[in-house]
Amino acid sequence: MSSSRPQQWTLAVEGMSCASCVGRVEKALLKVPGVAEAEVNLATETATVQGRSGLQIAQLLAAISKAGYQARLAEEPQRQRDWSSSGWPVLLATLLSAPLVLPMLGLLVDKHWMLPGWLQLLLATPVQFWLGARFYRHGWSALRAGSGNMDLLVALGTSAAFGLSLYLLARGEVHGLYFESAAVVITLVLLGKWLEARAKRQTTEAIRALKQLRPETARVLREGAEQTLPISALRLGDEVLVRPGERIPVDGEVLEGDSQVDESLITGESLPVAKHAGSKVVGGAVNGEGQLRLRTMALGAESTLSRIVRLVESAQAKKAPIQRLVDKVSSVFVPVVVFVALVTLVGWGLASGDWQDALLKAVAVLVIACPCALGLATPTAIMAGTGVAARHGILVKDAEALELAARLELVAFDKTGTLTLGQPRLRELRPAPGEKAEPLLLLAAALQSGSEHPLARAVLEAAEGQVLPATRALRAVPGRGVTAELPEQDLSLHLGSGRYMAELGIALDPLLTQAQARQAEGATVSWLAQTAPQPRLLAMLAFADELKPAAAAAVQALREQGLRSVMLSGDNRGSAGAVAAKLGIDEVRAEVLPADKARIVVELREGGRHVAMVGDGINDAPALAAADVGMAMATGTDVAMQVAGITLMRGDPALVPQAIALSRATVRKIHQNLFWAFVYNVVGIPLAALGLLSPVIAGAAMAFSSVCVVGNALLLKRWRPD
Repeated sequence: MSSSRPQQWTLAVEGMSCASCVGRVEKALLKVPGVAEAEVNLATETATVQGRSGLQIAQLLAAISKAGYQARLAEEPQRQRDWSSSGWPVLLATLLSAPLVLPMLGLLVDKHWMLPGWLQLLLATPVQFWLGARFYRHGWSALRAGSGNMDLLVALGTSAAFGLSLYLLARGEVHGLYFESAAVVITLVLLGKWLEARAKRQTTEAIRALKQLRPETARVLREGAEQTLPISALRLGDEVLVRPGERIPVDGEVLEGDSQVDESLITGESLPVAKHAGSKVVGGAVNGEGQLRLRTMALGAESTLSRIVRLVESAQAKKAPIQRLVDKVSSVFVPVVVFVALVTLVGWGLASGDWQDALLKAVAVLVIACPCALGLATPTAIMAGTGVAARHGILVKDAEALELAARLELVAFDKTGTLTLGQPRLRELRPAPGEKAEPLLLLAAALQSGSEHPLARAVLEAAEGQVLPATRALRAVPGRGVTAELPEQDLSLHLGSGRYMAELGIALDPLLTQAQARQAEGATVSWLAQTAPQPRLLAMLAFADELKPAAAAAVQALREQGLRSVMLSGDNRGSAGAVAAKLGIDEVRAEVLPADKARIVVELREGGRHVAMVGDGINDAPALAAADVGMAMATGTDVAMQVAGITLMRGDPALVPQAIALSRATVRKIHQNLFWAFVYNVVGIPLAALGLLSPVIAGAAMAFSSVCVVGNALLLKRWRPD
């Protein structure tokens, strides 16, 4: 059975130049037996492949090589530096092309600086066949694979201009040569690719900054002595010393010391956070003025920093749904352009009889019609947006979540731990008539012993230091409460909600008025009762949980963004309604069982509404998965974070409207990029076909389009929360 388990590889692909390349690499990978899914990203130049575990990496590399590209595992070092990221080919091409352009400039001042034909050939040849060899190499690979790409268009266009010039020179003509057109077009394309590569590197700055946060060594206490060890030599449970001003090397728990820790690059929290014994710290954060002694809690791939990096890299490698439409357009783009160029050549040649001029017009069509900008429009915006999000404490798991978040209409919140601090206190224990409070508190605490529920912890804290009666048959009743037997007193006890009491047949009348008053103030009410030796209400317990400071402002920000808010709570209607009123929440669903949250989210989505769910607990995981976009608080459980599409690194509800605002800004950039990429081709190709653009101008425009798309995406780096 193990052979059927899925496996994932990330490959670095070299030689891709446009959206057509992306489609061809994906098709090649999907043809490999055993590959279930393949996604190729032009901006990161990576391919993410999923398939059965029996699939060999050599099969994937061979398929990519057959398609005309080079690939390696992303973890392996690059074999050689790609020319597109180096500046010297651009500089050399400029130096060789400049003398060819000089006569054109001389004509502007009525000077005739025409170079001899043989010298033009000498200068243009290395640009065409050495510096421009990549266009022939990659274009031929595409042609051999039965497809086309940007490199093929450039190779065809410049070869036509160069070949025509060579033919005229062989006939003894010294005027009307077009060596400068071929050389300058290649120079401009190389310049555009170099600028594009530089800009693309800036979109991954966030990833590089995160990777550089963790120190390489740590001071470890072993056998009573302090040792400086590499991070790779640390073990779980090791005690680590962190001096003032140092970067914390591991995820851990503070054993000793008090300090302020700067976690801004990890959680987006701008102010230092106080840490003391028992506090959790994250590797990569900067220690303040005090020395800390930590116990190592997570290492390597399981550390918070490593998980953040994986999430951001995953989001940047994934495709947004809108990109799939672009890929379909790009798959037919190059053949259509070649057809338009042929029509231009034949049409102008037959109409004017000047086949030389007709060829130049066809060259202009080939050169200007670059699908590069189309391929970069979406991934560069996604990379920039996810990088900015990570810096502000918002981790996006995949591009689809980022795109869907821009279309949200309604946000559903879990209450406890999401809108409240999740640290309720027992505000009041009111005994039923004829009962005493102190022994009832011990009974309630005995029922809650061993439970991690926030209300259970509140009861146990109130009874701290006291001896609790022994229980047996202690068990939780999901969504209702707990029950147990006290053998010494021959009691069968129950602690839980009003619904639970109604199911047990316990009358709440003696304390109902007081309970309603507490619920109107926003308190959560539980009931303590017995069913043996006879059914009887024993006490009412009222719990108060403070609202998070930013909760009301977050709900108001969502309203200003045009979104409705819903609160899901297991509390009774009175308590839940009071909290919702304080926060300004539009709708309340109270007395909700954990199992019902997912069903309610599905109901909210009916009618095509896009819904987000925000939660932090294990019982929120099904609802997070059922929503269009799940947002998990990182202060909650790992299960919730694994299911959610977006993780909020701080337990701050204000991050919810910020995540939505950033997703909208990112999607706007995608739409802007796609608009300009499409408009550029829709306008540029007809102008070139009509003879209104020379090959040199077409080459400059083509290079400029890609740089503009990447530059526009980089403007997202200036995004700041309102």
